[in-house]
Amino acid sequence: MKKGKLITLMSVIVLTTSLFGSVTNGQVDATASTYKFDFGNGTVAPGYIGVSAAEGYTKSRGYGFNTPSKIKNVKSSGKGVNSDAVQFLTSGTKSTNTFNMDLPNGLYEVTVTLGDTVKASVVAEEVYQIMTMTGNNPTDKFQIPITDGQLNMLVTAGEVGSAFTLSSLEIKQLSDDPVTNRTIYIGGDSTVCNYYPLMTSARGGWGQMLFRYIKKDTFQIRNMATGGQASRGFRNDGQIEAIAKYIKPGDYFILQLGINDTHPKSTITEEEFKFNMRDMIQQVKATGATVILVTPQGLATDFNEYEIHSSESKFYRGTILDLAQEEDTRLVDLNVLSSAYYTSIGPQATSALFLADGLHPTREGAKELARILVEDLRNQGLDGL
Repeated sequence: MKKGKLITLMSVIVLTTSLFGSVTNGQVDATASTYKFDFGNGTVAPGYIGVSAAEGYTKSRGYGFNTPSKIKNVKSSGKGVNSDAVQFLTSGTKSTNTFNMDLPNGLYEVTVTLGDTVKASVVAEEVYQIMTMTGNNPTDKFQIPITDGQLNMLVTAGEVGSAFTLSSLEIKQLSDDPVTNRTIYIGGDSTVCNYYPLMTSARGGWGQMLFRYIKKDTFQIRNMATGGQASRGFRNDGQIEAIAKYIKPGDYFILQLGINDTHPKSTITEEEFKFNMRDMIQQVKATGATVILVTPQGLATDFNEYEIHSSESKFYRGTILDLAQEEDTRLVDLNVLSSAYYTSIGPQATSALFLADGLHPTREGAKELARILVEDLRNQGLDGL
């Protein structure tokens, strides 16, 4: 069984790493603010605290699983710290099957690396933090304010029937003040969401690429978009709940939906779409944050015989324009703006920015959409871009 001592900011024992990378205990600096956990029952990576599935939380240890009977050790295809993991055996954002860690109140950055997974999401404090990570050992991070002296987090299914595992964690204190930095929250579907590995994926969503065009010392980005998502799911299944929990004045909420709402198999009427969108807009506006509605881009093939790209009648665009006016929100008409760009480069170059289905952007296509969106917001006078 892996064992290790937790370092707290007020403790007198911290982990130090020798010249060869082994871990020892010592009476050294009592202000450590970074904590690293290696999950599973394999060899503990140098500089990490080892945590096996059987490691239940105790106050004296300061970390552990709330219900270790619902956790098991598993292999992982990664190397070193990511060669093993633990698998969560229950799912859901409200599950009590959490990994708990005592922390002084403040703002933290949590870097998460999963084990081998098809699709899994990360939850903390009973709301989503990272949506639908995919592949083997995907890594992502989030900021979280701690106000009750403890972090409670878990990994849950992003797809029914898939395993959801955790390989390693790094938790770094950013501030004693438990308030997130200014944040751009993003809602949307598969044309918006993250793909993994984040920095090298072949396909991309424009939300994934937005970081390239914002001031990193002004904003962090929280992309809560997921593939296949429609307004009903984003409103009812926990994503808007997570955003509403943390969003605050000075933050932005960028929302693009409509593609899946208008899918032939969808049961969402235009009336329901408008109701769902309006409710989410009003929830966020009540916090004092800025809402920005975005119309979805069209298909790669939306060219007429004159090689002019146009898709203005698609994806409830008219309803989105109406909502922006009725609710007095910012609007980026990405549908029209992207069509103007596609017309300028022509059908062949446009096709190269999409996957074979003609709907989903490649990584380069997503970069262009993010650029167009940010340029429009900058022209509207929004700061931090």
